[in-house]
Amino acid sequence: MNIILILFRLKYISILILFALGCVTCSYSSKPTKVEILNSMTTANDYFMNKFPDPGQDLIQPPSGRIWKSNIWTFGTYATGLMGLYNTNHDSRLLDYALDWGEKHNWKLSVKEMWNDHLAGQTYIDLYQLDTTKKERIEDVKSSIDAFIAVGDTQSRGFGADWNWVDASFMAMPLFAKLGAITGDDKYYKHMHALFIDMKDSIGGGLFNEEDGLWWRDADFVPPYKEPNGEDCYWARGNGWVVGALVRTLESMPDNAPNRELYESILKQMCEALYKVQRDDGMWNVSLHDPNNYGGREFSGTAFFTYGMAWGVNNGLLKADKYIPAIYRAWNTMAKECIHPNGFIGYVQSTGKEPKDGQPVTYNSVPDFEDYALGAFLLAGTEIYKMD
Repeated sequence: MNIILILFRLKYISILILFALGCVTCSYSSKPTKVEILNSMTTANDYFMNKFPDPGQDLIQPPSGRIWKSNIWTFGTYATGLMGLYNTNHDSRLLDYALDWGEKHNWKLSVKEMWNDHLAGQTYIDLYQLDTTKKERIEDVKSSIDAFIAVGDTQSRGFGADWNWVDASFMAMPLFAKLGAITGDDKYYKHMHALFIDMKDSIGGGLFNEEDGLWWRDADFVPPYKEPNGEDCYWARGNGWVVGALVRTLESMPDNAPNRELYESILKQMCEALYKVQRDDGMWNVSLHDPNNYGGREFSGTAFFTYGMAWGVNNGLLKADKYIPAIYRAWNTMAKECIHPNGFIGYVQSTGKEPKDGQPVTYNSVPDFEDYALGAFLLAGTEIYKMD
């Protein structure tokens, strides 16, 4: 009798454990309300704006102490998300902050980091589209890209002809698409596509692995380079840059723009590959195919992947019943377990190009720049907010 009672109790306990685990999974996948989404975005953004009240202020990169102008790619990434939040809540503070940023840089682009620093131009164009009488907001952007198209590798402008690292796709690709849309000139689409195909098929023998649906960050990571477990090195944020690039390009170009179907196809292929390697808590590891190489959740890549999946669902590219639970798991963990009560974002890998860079990545670790992960989070939030 005692044995039967013990077995019964063990079975009962097992059921309770399974039920509890199921509840945890349900809580990860539960639908966030629009109020919750907006509150999470606002909390994180307010923390940043309060910490950096002057958007024209130079950025100091720890631990080196190197000083950068605030129109570099890190702040440029934030600016894309800031505009997304503004278009969601129409808070004039956000628009004023973005305008102040552009004005304090005289709507100019920095060229010290090649294509990276052209990212600011995407937001300059967005701000121009709010007031098309302000031609100065796009003059440097357009003249820079026009000069590049005219003479190729523009040494006078200081950036190279190729997108030989995948980060460049996010920095530059949507810029070409936006110029194509506002001018109606297909030359921007054509040149953008040539650069994209070169990155995809030629750089390092091709940085996109069709078999795995993921990208090597640059030629240094193409096989025979391997992760410690023998797998290819697919860096989370590197693939996040491409996801973000494809989404922002697709939403910037008209439906009949050339090569649109290819970009849609690659985005779908990437989302399928990413779906397969999502962590149980909804986030992604810094190394997508080697979870033990600097394993643990990473915020910036997760935010970009969530953005891409949410946009794909909202625009009919991805099946809602499959991807929505993955999207909600990612968002809920970012919002509830990564963002501190004061709005500081944890689990952000500092700048770099591979899993080992910017470590350790923890809840309390402070990245060398606090802007780019916030930008990705705001982009993700704007898309999830649109979901029914």
